[in-house]
Amino acid sequence: MNLLRKMADVVIRTLSLTSSAGWRSEGERGDAGELVTADSVLSISAVWACVNLIAGTIASLPVMIYRVDKKGNRVVAKEHPLYRVLHDSPNYDQTAVDFWEFVAASIELRGNGYARIERSVGNVAGLHPIIPEVSVRRLTNGSIEYRWSQDGKSYVETDQNILHIRGFGGNPLGGLSTLHYGRHAFSLARATDRSAASMFRNGLRPSGVLTFEKWLNPEQRKVAEDKLTEKYFGAMNSGRPLILEGGTKWEQLTISPEDAQMLESRAFSVEEICRFFGTPPFMIGHTEKTTSWGSGVEQQTLGFQKFTLRRRLKRMEQALEKQLLTPADRANGVTIEFNLDGLLRGDSSARARFYQQMTGIGAMTINEVRALENLPPVDGGDVPRMQMQNVPITEIDEEAVRRLISEGKGASA
Repeated sequence: MNLLRKMADVVIRTLSLTSSAGWRSEGERGDAGELVTADSVLSISAVWACVNLIAGTIASLPVMIYRVDKKGNRVVAKEHPLYRVLHDSPNYDQTAVDFWEFVAASIELRGNGYARIERSVGNVAGLHPIIPEVSVRRLTNGSIEYRWSQDGKSYVETDQNILHIRGFGGNPLGGLSTLHYGRHAFSLARATDRSAASMFRNGLRPSGVLTFEKWLNPEQRKVAEDKLTEKYFGAMNSGRPLILEGGTKWEQLTISPEDAQMLESRAFSVEEICRFFGTPPFMIGHTEKTTSWGSGVEQQTLGFQKFTLRRRLKRMEQALEKQLLTPADRANGVTIEFNLDGLLRGDSSARARFYQQMTGIGAMTINEVRALENLPPVDGGDVPRMQMQNVPITEIDEEAVRRLISEGKGASA
C-alpha cells in the first residue's frame, strides 16, 4: 500500500501544472560530473559565442512576405497582416530582432522554439514567446497538446494556437535538445574551467607536501591547516616565505603553466562545442586553427550561410508557412522568407562586379541596384538593358558593316 501511495504521489507531481517541478528541466550531469543546465552552459564562453552568433545573425535578417501579382511577378506583400507581425513587431513588448533572437536561441539550446499565436478576426495579430520548457503530447484526436507555466500562470493549448519551430531531429513532438546530447562536452568544459580557476585561486600551485616526523594530534593538525590557509594560500600570497619548525619538511609539487591552465583541454572543448552548433571556431574568436572555408570575409560568410544558417532558416520558413498561412494565402502564392541580401552584400568591389554582371544580362535594372544601395530611383531606370556586342554575324545588316568599316578606316588614318 505504501508503495502504491508513493507511485501515486509521483504521478501527481509529474502532471501537476501548479508546480513545475515534475516537468521543468533541472539539468543533467555529464561524464565530468558537472550539472548541465541552460544557465551553466551559457556561462561557457564558447557556448555563449556560438548561440549569440547564430541567434543574433538570424534575428538581424528581416522576415519578408512575398506574393505573386497579376503579371506573375513576385513582390513584397506589405499589406499582408503577417508582414507587420513578422517583420516589425511580433508583440507589444518586443521588436522583431528581440523575438527572433529568443526563438533562435531556444532552438539552439533546447531544440524547440515556441510562441503563442494571438488572433484577431481570423488573422494572426501577434506572437508571444514561450520559455522552451513545455510538456508536449499527442492527443487521441490527432492534435498536439502543449502545457507550460509562465509568469505564475498555467497554460494548455493545442497546435492550432501554438507556433512550434522544431530543431534538428524532425520529430512532430519536438526537436533534439543540444543541452541533452551535448551534456558530456559541456560538462567537460565546465570541469576544465573550474579546475583551472581553482589552480589560479591557489596561486597556480597545488603547493606541495608538508612532511611531519610524527603523527599530528587534532589540535596540531587544526593549527597547521588554519595557519597555512590564512597566510600562504591564494594568489595574493604566492611567493611568501614559508616558516617550518619541529622537523617539518616541504616538498614542492611543480606543474607546468600549460598543465596548470589546461590549454589543450580547453582548446579541445571549444572545438567540441563548435561541432555541436555547427559553428567554425574562428567565427567565435578561436583562431588556433585557421579556417578551410577560403580566404576573405565574403567567402567565410558564404560558407557560414551555406552550411550553418541555410538549414536553420529553411526550418523556420517552412514552419511559419505551414502554421501561419491560410489556404487562401497559399492559393495566391504567398511565401515567407528571411532576406539574406544584407548578409551577402560583400565588399564594395565585389558588389560592383555583381551589379555590373546582373545589369549586363538584363537580370536587374538600374533602379533595383540603386534600391539595394539605399539610393533613390532615377527616370528610365526600370527598363532592363543588355549588352549587344556579342550577336550572330547573320543579324548584322550591311549598313552597319559599312559603318563599322568606315569607322575602322578613320581610326587607322
